[in-house]
Amino acid sequence: MTTRIVIGDDHPLVQAALQSALSTVLSDLEIIACQSLDEALAALTGRAEEIDLILWDLTMPGVQDFAALFILLAQFPTVPVAIISARQDAATIRRAIAYGAAGYIPKSLGLPEMADAIARILAGEIWMPPNTGGRGSIQSADLELAARAASLSPQQLRILAMIVDGKLNKQIAAELDIAEQTVKGHVSTILRKLGVGSRTKAAVLAERLSFGR
Repeated sequence: MTTRIVIGDDHPLVQAALQSALSTVLSDLEIIACQSLDEALAALTGRAEEIDLILWDLTMPGVQDFAALFILLAQFPTVPVAIISARQDAATIRRAIAYGAAGYIPKSLGLPEMADAIARILAGEIWMPPNTGGRGSIQSADLELAARAASLSPQQLRILAMIVDGKLNKQIAAELDIAEQTVKGHVSTILRKLGVGSRTKAAVLAERLSFGR
């Protein structure tokens, strides 16, 4: 049975190394390499049920940090997403798991260790590096923030990331190719779901979620 993995990483050498490592533990493997969130969304649309795992770098172009994780989970809730990143501080790793990631793989791991971690995630484990405190150390505040963000639609998550970036409704509408009035409606819904009264407070909350662009 073919295992299909989407790799979101804009470094071709990383993609090649991962494919090489994974081929040692998976006999029938299809890698779908993507260099942006839009590429990944296009690759997943219409065939999400065929995808076994998404491996995602936190520093991809465009929507960065945890915004992409929330968007992928909101749009394709049945597909597990694991983070693979050069960032390896314990706080970031624990937050990724709190926000719904199926695992967190530091790029500093050797390729055999990466392949083993990915195999464990494919088997249904939530994989974290040792010495990060485990899932029990996740802060309740992070879980509460994650629940608020998870209530937003993929489009609303994109708009929230743009608000963090300082974009006005008119700019957001142009970038997303939607009506400005539609953006205003989404912003109102975002504020209500996040439990805040202004765009500024929404941006502050999103920054606490590491919602970068």
